[in-house]
Amino acid sequence: MYDIFINTHFAGAHHLRDYPGDCEKPHGHNWRIKVTVRATAVDQLGMGIDFKVLKKIVNAAVDQLDHRDLNEHPAFQNRNPSSEHIAAFLYDTLQPDLQHDRYNLYCIEVWETDTSGLIYYGPDAK
Repeated sequence: MYDIFINTHFAGAHHLRDYPGDCEKPHGHNWRIKVTVRATAVDQLGMGIDFKVLKKIVNAAVDQLDHRDLNEHPAFQNRNPSSEHIAAFLYDTLQPDLQHDRYNLYCIEVWETDTSGLIYYGPDAK
């Protein structure tokens, strides 16, 4: 079993609707993202998934969020762009492209600050 990951980031603005405090006001973050794929085997080159392939897929998803007001993104029209919802959005976006007989998307980490973040394992995690 291999957990293969890449780290990336994006900058964006958001506000949390109906939040009882300062986060209801527009503000920004430099979110750090870690995407982990779990491979059960390696290919003929000895790779679970090529980092180059993983980066291309992940960057396409993260680019949808970079330098945007996340509240205006279609995925967040009816739900707050919280770190939890950002993680779920990324998971749902990446999951179809990261399913293979050898590997699957395992989890998404979202860091809102250097000291605060979360790990999302997807809707079927137990």
